[in-house]
Amino acid sequence: MREAWLNQTTFNSYEAFYREFHLNVPECFNFAFDVVDAIAAEDPERRAMVWCDDQGSERVFTMSDIARASNQAARAFATAGIRRGDAVMLILKRRYEYWFALMGLCRLGAVAIPATNQLTQKDVVYRIRSAGVSMILCVNEPAIRAAVDAAVTEAPVRVRALVNGGDDGTGWMDFNAACDQASPEPLEAALCARDTGACDPMLLYFTSGTTGMPKMVQHDFLYPFGHVVTARYWQGCTPGGLHLTLAETGWAKAAWGKIYGQWMCGCAVMVYDMDRFHAEAVLRIVERYRVTTFCAPPTIYRYLIKEDLKRCDLSALTRCVVAGEPLNPEVYQQFLDATGLKLYEGYGQTEVTVAAGTFPWMKPKPGSMGCAAPGYDLDLIRHDGRPCEVGEEGQLVIRTERSKPLGMFNGYYRDPELTHQMWRDGVYYTGDMAWRDEDGYFWFVGRADDVIKSSGYRIGPFEVESALLEHPAVLECAVTGVPDPDRGQVVKATVVLAKGFEASDALASALQEHVKRITAPYKYPRRVEFVSELPKTISGKIRRVQIREQDQRNAE
Repeated sequence: MREAWLNQTTFNSYEAFYREFHLNVPECFNFAFDVVDAIAAEDPERRAMVWCDDQGSERVFTMSDIARASNQAARAFATAGIRRGDAVMLILKRRYEYWFALMGLCRLGAVAIPATNQLTQKDVVYRIRSAGVSMILCVNEPAIRAAVDAAVTEAPVRVRALVNGGDDGTGWMDFNAACDQASPEPLEAALCARDTGACDPMLLYFTSGTTGMPKMVQHDFLYPFGHVVTARYWQGCTPGGLHLTLAETGWAKAAWGKIYGQWMCGCAVMVYDMDRFHAEAVLRIVERYRVTTFCAPPTIYRYLIKEDLKRCDLSALTRCVVAGEPLNPEVYQQFLDATGLKLYEGYGQTEVTVAAGTFPWMKPKPGSMGCAAPGYDLDLIRHDGRPCEVGEEGQLVIRTERSKPLGMFNGYYRDPELTHQMWRDGVYYTGDMAWRDEDGYFWFVGRADDVIKSSGYRIGPFEVESALLEHPAVLECAVTGVPDPDRGQVVKATVVLAKGFEASDALASALQEHVKRITAPYKYPRRVEFVSELPKTISGKIRRVQIREQDQRNAE
């Protein structure tokens, strides 16, 4: 296994890990050449990816397969006129061509913009204009094609291409056909970008954002190094293992769990190409393919624990991790009781890698994001900028005065004003509120804009939501503050009920009493509204700001 970039691989404690972990990072680095091609040359039959879909199709790709296919993809992009620095949007869901395309763009030094298939015409137009997109490559599905076709009438791109069809007289290039006709041999020197590094953009992610328009997060060609910690020390990936992260390729979580860190650690990736999530189907995949490590958000685990996990053969699983939102302790305990597996939480953003996590030497504390990852100087600050004491709530910041963590973004693309607003004087402001306990574990409270100020108390929505989710009637919920003439704000719970329950004043009272028993009584929701669904961003995050805005309009 190629681990020349690691100064050491084992540590005796978290403290040693945080203090001594070091990566040997070259000035120039290109993942396609320096990882994919290097491994393909040393161990061509090493398993890189196991892919299957919900229709029964299956493919297994070795690292040499990835090297050949990505060379062909690079040539297909070059034929379409893509060169170094050009931006290409990839709307490929979980199709295996995503990996070929991503590495093909990497070889050319082009900029990949992974995007979800849920984008509308307006979303596509915004991305084309904001990032200067030259080409869009997507799956051949009616809704996606329609959104792109409509968008390019407002914001033209040079090329539209499909991975499973095209060249049908409608202006779409057949990308797979172009790849099949291309040579799998390495690119000529005039085309390949071997000298990429920290000054070259490799990825642009549009954050989903719970307020405002999406921001463009720019990562450079050294970004993969930041995910060595993600894969090896948080997810627990090992040589010869098989890691499954459920995220679709349009989200940054795919970069966390579907390519960079896993391949650098000698671990293959499992890809389940599904149209809709079904807990039973995912468990069958874990069983059948002997998945060794697994990553999903808490919502997925809430569905998994409703299955009969004791009847599932999960014996190959060695570590399960969770991120995206804080984990409800009840979910943690039920999963542990059913499987014997602890859940290890982590924290990060599209702008960074795993900034905090529960690492191998640490005892999980359900609901806590863990401790700072190596290279991340995390701190909590008050409104006046002073550091918080233990147990005191404040905004989570990353101090970069001494050094910038590996994998941290280079700023918001084409938006120096926003970059300065969020990252100034050597301090990056995450916008997340948290507190730290006496053991150094961080505990998420909520987004800074989501914290509720009532009668002098500061109430984080997560703790109240977590308490509500322990009630069998609650499927989903969002906790916000609503204006109140006496208290400034009061806590409101917007609740989606589980099957078999009906909204009533009696149930609202029962939920209020339930919260009073679970947490401090002053935090209980004085108002409860039952709804059929919650407003969410395109990535599935609850838009509490929309609930607050609607409440404000209703009050006027």
